[in-house]
Amino acid sequence: MILIISQNNEITTTEVIKYLLAMKKPFIRIHEDEIFEIKTRNKRIFLESSRNTFFLDDIKSVWYRRGGLQFKRLKYANRSIHLNMTETQFWLEGYVRKILESKRSINKESNSDVNKLIVLDMAKDLGFNVPDYFLAENTDDVEVEKTIIKTLNGNVTLDEIKKNSGGFMYTSVVKDTEDGDFFITFFQEKIEKDFEVRTFYLNGQCWSMAIFSQNDAQTQVDFRKYNEIKPNRNVSYHLPSHLEEKIHLLMQSLDLNSGSIDFIKKGEKFYFLEINPIGQFMGMSGTCNYFLEQKIAEYL
Repeated sequence: MILIISQNNEITTTEVIKYLLAMKKPFIRIHEDEIFEIKTRNKRIFLESSRNTFFLDDIKSVWYRRGGLQFKRLKYANRSIHLNMTETQFWLEGYVRKILESKRSINKESNSDVNKLIVLDMAKDLGFNVPDYFLAENTDDVEVEKTIIKTLNGNVTLDEIKKNSGGFMYTSVVKDTEDGDFFITFFQEKIEKDFEVRTFYLNGQCWSMAIFSQNDAQTQVDFRKYNEIKPNRNVSYHLPSHLEEKIHLLMQSLDLNSGSIDFIKKGEKFYFLEINPIGQFMGMSGTCNYFLEQKIAEYL
């Protein structure tokens, strides 16, 4: 049995499931709003929610896509008993998670978020070219128009930043200096790129796509500012083998067996930008005919 941990209406998950159905591979898909109880039957542990029930030892492989396992916590009136039972339930939940992550898997909930600063330091140690970066609380040492600003914590979506509206935090160029100090911020050297490369990694193998985002003012700094009227030109691409070997070493060092990696190319140099362990790959898969959804289903 394959266990898929995902979110409601997550399209990539649905596309992989189509292949699983065609391959007649049994699976269970659980969503982020499911609450599981840990139970036992005939000396076997099983998990039960309002829509799914499965024995832990029936799961042979796991795909962590998004969301996460949530467990029902019992509460007790006596404070001392409640604290003791909360700790007991915590350790039991930890055991269940550990068993699931020991299975054949693609991604893990425990390392689905990576620390950008640690990843950049490790990439430099492995010999990747990395644009110079630093943290600062003001713009005293920031070169205007030659420096970009990024989030420290991945691709951030701000829900309800205003009433009934959300927002997305993009990479942007520093246009002006600021008076006074602010919260510690990530700054990085702006590289005038020839094009960008998005690479999808799965168990030692890489698939890449070149994104010609610099030809459009809207997408020059951040290609995620998609131009729906005149989309960027995207083509299949093959990274040099020495670079793919470094990607493999970096992913192993981070205990990741899947993820999306971003580069920019200028002249003969490739500059490493970041890793997203749960990155999108459907666009690349369709554009370049890589059939990545099928490859994931085959591995599971």
